[in-house]
Amino acid sequence: MVDRVEPLTPELWPAFERLFGRNGACMGCWCMYWRLPRKEYDAARGDAARRMMKKRVKEGPPPGVLAFAGDEAVGWLQIGPRADAPQWNTPRRVSAPLKPEDAADAAVWAATCFFVKPGMRRQGVTGVLLDAGIDLARANGARAIEACPVETEGRMDSTSLYVGHVGVFERARFKEIARRKDNRPLMRLELRKRR
Repeated sequence: MVDRVEPLTPELWPAFERLFGRNGACMGCWCMYWRLPRKEYDAARGDAARRMMKKRVKEGPPPGVLAFAGDEAVGWLQIGPRADAPQWNTPRRVSAPLKPEDAADAAVWAATCFFVKPGMRRQGVTGVLLDAGIDLARANGARAIEACPVETEGRMDSTSLYVGHVGVFERARFKEIARRKDNRPLMRLELRKRR
């Protein structure tokens, strides 16, 4: 069970690195997929992506939250301003913002991907991570968080669920605001109104 969730800071990098393993979770992604143009991402997968993510964590602010069971990191949620994940914003993506200006608005955040350690899956870790991510967003002045999870009736492999499941976001009170693909609604949680 999850004991605590903390923002990923340089001090927690070793725990993050152990969670992702030698290959960097999801075929060497190191959570750089949404941060880099496709050609750059393909070239960086593996150790180069690890170095880029480590530099990003060192420079701050925290790019997401880590869930712990004891001293072991068991889950990760990448969450932050949409601008930190530029590939998530491209117009042809199901995750593209409804308003183009939201892509550069530091107050509009995105919950882009989860990673949960095998053996800890299907135990509510993503919900705990999302709750902590919402708290992080709120504490850093976000007015909204968007996500583009998967909606499925059957079981899916863990790789396909890296964007989260609709039910997790519904329980956190996210509302569907668009649907560009049958099983991938764009969802939004309003934290505060625009001034």
